Amino acid sequence: MIQTAEDIRLVNEKIQAAGVFIDRVRTEINKVIVGQTYMIDRLLIGLLSNGHILLEGVPGLAKTLSIKSLSQSVNAAFSRIQFTPDLLPADVLGTMIYHQQKNEFVVRKGPIFAHFILADEINRAPAKVQSALLEAMQERQVTIGDTSYRLEEPFLVMATQNPIEQEGTYPLPEAQVDRFMLKVVVGYPKKEEEQRIIRQNVQGISSQQVQPVISVQEILKARDLVRQVYMDEKIENYILDIVFATRFPEQYKLEKLKSLIAYGGSPRASINLALASKAVAFLAGRAYVIPEDIRTIAHDVLRHRLGLTYEAEAEGVNVTNIIDDVLKVVNVP
Repeated sequence: MIQTAEDIRLVNEKIQAAGVFIDRVRTEINKVIVGQTYMIDRLLIGLLSNGHILLEGVPGLAKTLSIKSLSQSVNAAFSRIQFTPDLLPADVLGTMIYHQQKNEFVVRKGPIFAHFILADEINRAPAKVQSALLEAMQERQVTIGDTSYRLEEPFLVMATQNPIEQEGTYPLPEAQVDRFMLKVVVGYPKKEEEQRIIRQNVQGISSQQVQPVISVQEILKARDLVRQVYMDEKIENYILDIVFATRFPEQYKLEKLKSLIAYGGSPRASINLALASKAVAFLAGRAYVIPEDIRTIAHDVLRHRLGLTYEAEAEGVNVTNIIDDVLKVVNVP
């Protein structure tokens, strides 16, 4: 759909008005979380662009607290599911139970029926449980018995996995990881931030309550605005060039990468790069996407969608290096 300059201006005004809630949400989350701006921004991008997030980081980096605080600030239902090797699909989705008084089977809905789901240590559960959750993420519905139930919007799954401990884990297959819009690698806080964390915890300040500052309806309106953010055809071609350079590096003068990449980004990479860059523009208060928006989010969209060869591992090349090389070579519009 071609938008005129006047259309873009009107959308820009709406974004400026709607974007005020972003500052309110950030203020509330910052009551209990010090730093981690990068992670919080990615959570907001996932929320605004209707995409799920996979967080990878060592324990103690406020991954759980972040999504819990976000759900409290949005006044939405929150569920935490601790994934363990003995978890069953029914423990996540729900099941049919026999009601003695009614003399019939009734549905008991599982913790998946919430707006915000924290799938803690998703790689701890076996494949059946993982696939049950990922099907719900993709289809936005759950089937219990003979009946299908729609999941309420907004529906955001944040899954975490610990990159250190691999014993007793069931790594997510590539096709399932692809269902996540973003894979965010969470780093340690800075020294001064950690000093504030120590002081807050010692003084008991960290027990502040996050207050709801936005409704579910406002989030859904903001999502509609995000989709109205203008994306020029040159920007679309820039996204396609980035993704195609991961599939056919030799066509982009990246012959050295051909032996390092086993498979490139799927069409979901292109779709999610477009949607996420629109959300980045929204957070910046803009009604149009610029190349820098795409470069900002490219690593999070692509890092779990590229497969590396044994040769890459032998040479010590990681996914971040590959994406860096692609972004350096692909022409910026």
